[in-house]
Order: sequence, then C-alpha cells, then structure tokens
Amino acid sequence: MAPSSLVFLSFMLCSGLLSEARGLPISSLVTKELFDGIFIHKDDNACPAKDFYTYDSFIQATRCFPTFGNTGGLATRKREIAAFLAQISHETTGGWATAPDGPYAWGLCFKEEVSPQSDYCDSTNTEWPCYPGKSYKGRGPIQLSWNYNYGPAGKALGFDGLRNPEIVSNNSMTAFRTALWFWMTEQKPKPSCHNVMVGRYVPTAEDVAANRTAGFGLTTNIINGGLECGIPNDGRVNDRIGYFQRYGALFKVGTGPNLDCAYQKSF
Repeated sequence: MAPSSLVFLSFMLCSGLLSEARGLPISSLVTKELFDGIFIHKDDNACPAKDFYTYDSFIQATRCFPTFGNTGGLATRKREIAAFLAQISHETTGGWATAPDGPYAWGLCFKEEVSPQSDYCDSTNTEWPCYPGKSYKGRGPIQLSWNYNYGPAGKALGFDGLRNPEIVSNNSMTAFRTALWFWMTEQKPKPSCHNVMVGRYVPTAEDVAANRTAGFGLTTNIINGGLECGIPNDGRVNDRIGYFQRYGALFKVGTGPNLDCAYQKSF
C-alpha cells in the first residue's frame, strides 16, 4: 500500500467514520473531568510535556482501535483503560515520593526520553533499517523505542516511523496512537497487553513454565520485562502498580490478581 493510502486509511479510522463498529464511546467511561483528575499535574510548568497530552487527542486516538476499552463487561472495560493509563503514566512519570498529591498524580509529564544512552538502533534488524542520523529513543506516552517498533508503528498508523520518528513527540494524537498501537498489537512470542487485560490471553507451555500468569504484571513484562521482571520488590514495577491501584480506585474497579512480575521470566 502506498504511503498516501496509509495516511488516508489512518484518517478514516481515526475520524470516527468507523464508529459503527464501536459500542459505548470511551468518553462515556473517561470523561474530561476524570481525565483531568487522573493527570492532575501534567500541564504544570514543571512538566516538559506541558499542554501536549490533551484529552481530545486521547479520545480521538482511541477511535483508531475500536476494541480498546470496549471488550467484555463494564468492569473489564474500566480495568483495561485503567491499566493502560497506569502504564503510560509510569513511562512518563514526573512524580517522586513526597510529590504534591502523591507520586501517582504525575503521569504524562514527559513526551520524550531524557538523556538516552544510545540512539536505539538495532542495526541487525534489516526489515526496519535505521535511517542515518535518526534516534529511536523513547517518545510518547508508552515511550516507543527502537527502530523495530517505530517502523511497524508508522506503517500501521500512516507515518514514516524510520525517517520521521520525531513526529511521536511533536504531534499529540500520533503520540497517543503509538501507545495504543503498542498496547493492542501482538508481537510474538508476546501477547498483546489488550488480550491480557480482557481475558483473551492463552498461555503457551513456555508461558506456563515461565510463570507468565495473566494480570497487570504480565503487561509490565510485555512492556519492559527484560529489565524489570524476575526481580522481587522492584521499584519500577511497584511504581506501575501504584498508578494502577490509584486509577482503579478512580474508575471504581478492582485491579484483579497478579499485579507484579517478580517471579515471571521475561519473554
């Protein structure tokens, strides 16, 4: 498919023209009042992403993914949204232990990685080759990283992720869309975070042997298991859980079991 066709398809998906495939809109579960109550400090002067992550951009981005927050019963829908918002909050947190309103009130504070240790180019990946001079550092709500993520995300969403990775931190809706793309997309042997949170995860024999049980902890394993899982009482994992517990309370939904990945092997 030509790039122009990808852009057009992306526009159609995100413009609401396919809304007939959806049930209740996300905005019925995440009102602007709730969104602002979740992200109390995202537009503070202390946050480098001030005024970048807007409610309207989030709602518009969800229209690209009709099953996000729209699968299963009401509790399942709320729990998935809370889990997604918790994970992107940790990835972009500006909180600290004694922060005003607590450490879990500072999600969406950053839109790109600070002081990256490399350009995140996997030169061995020939399917998604790096473009000279480009950095594939963490950007957006999920901190999309590496050429092998920017390339397919761009292809799916209608932008050139390899030649123009900067768009993820320059365009609010694109930023949210990349986060949702990562959440919704299965990348074998990893399941999608979406399938885990809506009860559609079917563990393989390898998953069972690795103790990769369904729950919020498995989404952490999918996102950053190589660095954070298999470590009891890891501070990064605990931060993710803290966000999820706060958001679960705001959504008035239980978090479910298996919140951490302390005894899971990474993928």
